[in-house]
Order: sequence, then structure tokens, then C-alpha cells
Amino acid sequence: MSVYDKINKKTGPYKLLALDGGGIRGLISIEILAEIEASLKKSLGSDDSFVLADYFDYIAGTSTGAIIAAFLAWGMSVQEIRDFYEKSGPAIFDKAFLLTRLKHVYEDKNLKNILRNTFGKNTTLGSDKLKTLLMLVIRNAKTDSPWPVSNNPNAKFNDPNLPDCNLNLPLWKLVRASAAAPVLFPPEKVKLGNRKFIFVDGGISPYANPAFQLFLMATLKPYQLMWPSGEDNILLVSVGTGLTPEINPKLKAKNMGAVYNAQHVPMALVLATQTEQDLLCRIFGKCLSGNVIDEELGDLSEANGLLPSKLFTYVRYDAELTSTGLDKLDGLDNINLKQIRKLDSVKDKNMEQLQLVGKAIAKQVKSEHFANFLQ
Repeated sequence: MSVYDKINKKTGPYKLLALDGGGIRGLISIEILAEIEASLKKSLGSDDSFVLADYFDYIAGTSTGAIIAAFLAWGMSVQEIRDFYEKSGPAIFDKAFLLTRLKHVYEDKNLKNILRNTFGKNTTLGSDKLKTLLMLVIRNAKTDSPWPVSNNPNAKFNDPNLPDCNLNLPLWKLVRASAAAPVLFPPEKVKLGNRKFIFVDGGISPYANPAFQLFLMATLKPYQLMWPSGEDNILLVSVGTGLTPEINPKLKAKNMGAVYNAQHVPMALVLATQTEQDLLCRIFGKCLSGNVIDEELGDLSEANGLLPSKLFTYVRYDAELTSTGLDKLDGLDNINLKQIRKLDSVKDKNMEQLQLVGKAIAKQVKSEHFANFLQ
């Protein structure tokens, strides 16, 4: 089924997939997605050619989640994406020259080449090679605003009559831009019509977790899809890369100077927005799976919400990358917690540990989460 078919011929229910940012911790998401793919293949009685693009109608991602989302929408299997991360992960995090590191730690040459080779240099966001609707979160540094761009042909800025139609943007550049984490990678420069923009990582926006924004883009009238809401009409699956709260009971106020804040405040804000997106999904959606938000709210699985009925069915697969969080997962011994929390921990041993964590979180995936959405 093509993007056109999913917009114009499909009548529902609709299945949405949202993927968080998190650098090389995308390996965690990949193991969760592998379990989802295997579970759906079994439930649907599909053969080995089945991929998640055959099931999901709209896939969104931020940063590393944008890379995985684009690969999935391209029709790749989870195994192919796993192979990509295992092979290319170390190459992507290629140290910049010493003087350049004052601007960014890593060069982007390898990542650019990989994305160009995968999607094609001239393939655009509007390409019919994409098998699902796709939303990528980027941040426009020149306008200081998040840009959740999609290939929905009905969207306002995707009108082919516009001189700066978003559908004409190179797909590989958008994916690369969404993963342009400040400090780690240089920004991505993109020409749109007669204008030139500077794009950076979508994680530096309210949508490091793009789940609720994806629901809005699928249902709100201004986005021009207007899929009907309702817990029987929409399934929203949200996959994380591990939450990384900084728990430091020995922290002293006198140590919280400029350097401390420069190091910790950005990631604290990213964590807060990830949690807020998850919270909104649990308030407005019927939550079938998800860890405890906090001690006051719990997991909100029994919450009635603010509306007479829920707007969608929701599942969230993730875990805290803390000692307490890992203790709640089975089969995890001798995990180097300090290393797996990093965005760029690409040594083989650390990548293997991320995959072990992903497999442990993947045990949260249950076939009954998808049972009402197999049509």
C-alpha cells in the first residue's frame, strides 16, 4: 500500500508509530521494534517479507528516531536497520579535528554519505518510494522554531504550486538535520526555494518524543489528514531510547555554576519534554502499557481523562537508565550504566549492552496491545 492509498483508500483503524531521539541509544528502540515486528508477523500470519511499513500508516521520529523512522518508511526490515547501526554506528561518530571540536565534536561526512547512499541524493520528501506517511522533527535555527515536516501531500506547505514546497526537500538532508545534535554535530544547511535555512536536531524542541505531536498531525484539521479519533480508530505506539534523569542526592547548590548548567540544563529540558509528551498521551489516550510517570500519577492506565472517552489507544515502551530502572528489567547484569546513558557510546561492548537493555525492555511488548488493530 502506498502513501496515496493510506490517505485516500484506507478507512481505518489507523496505526501510528513514534520514535524518540537518543543518539546511539537508538539501538534500544531497534530491539523493541524487532519484537513488535515479530509479534505482528505472527498475529497477522505474514511471511518473512513483512515489514513494519506494511502495518503502520504514519511513522514519526526525532534525531536517531528520525533515522529509524525514515528507514522503516522506506520499507526496511528491523534486521536491516539493526545491521546498519551495528556497522555504521562507530563510523557516524567520527571525531572532528582538534580545532574544529570547539564547534562540534564529530564530523558529519560519514553520516551524510551513508544517508545519501541509502535514500539517493535526489530523492525528496515527496518521493513515492516511501511506503508510509513520515514525519521528521527538525529545528529551524534561523526562525528559532521546531519544524515537524511530513510527506502528507495535503499539508499546507506541501502544495506543489509553492516555490518552496516542502515535498521537494532532499530526504537525506532532512534526516541528517534531525540528527544534527548541537555540540556533537554541525548543523545542516538546507535551501528551500529562494531561502536558506539552518536546521539542527529536533531533540532541541518540545518533540524529542514526537508521540503526541504525531497524533495531532494525524487528526487536527489544519494538518489536512483529519483521521477520526477514538480508542478503536487510532493506535499510537511510542518507543523510547531510555530516559536519563540525573539523580545526584549529594549535589550542592554552590556547585551549580555556569559550567554545570551548560552541561546539565539542556538534557534536563529534553527529559522534561519527553515525559510531558508521554503524559499527554496517557491523559488523552487509553494507555495499555507504560512505566510509572511518577509516584503521584502512577502509570495512568486507569485514568478516565478529561474527556468523556479516550481519543486513541496508546502504548509506550521505554525504561529509565538508572540503577533503579535497570533493576526492574530481567536479565541485565554487569551493565555499564555510565556508558549506556551517553548519546555516542559506540564501542562494541557498549553497543552490545544497549541491545541487551533493548531486549529486556522489549519484553513489555504483548500481542494483546495490537489485538484490536490487526485489520
